[in-house]
Amino acid sequence: MTALRISLQVLLALTGLFLTLLILLHKGRGGGMSDMFGGGMSSSMGSSGVAERNLNVVTVVVAGLWTVVVVLLGVIERFDPSA
Repeated sequence: MTALRISLQVLLALTGLFLTLLILLHKGRGGGMSDMFGGGMSSSMGSSGVAERNLNVVTVVVAGLWTVVVVLLGVIERFDPSA
């Protein structure tokens, strides 16, 4: 069970970093942190509608994978007698 736990922890770290990157790639909706990093400079520099939808889908899939890994790690922690 230790190899499974380690592989899930590595997957959790990788999906967490990738999810953070994907969230930062989203177009700012005005105000807040996005303006501080240049997100509110020009609407012509934004992505197209198709690219934004694809980015949304990938972000939701990675967030779902991250959630599944967190739940699996919790189940392993709860029911593993060697923990």
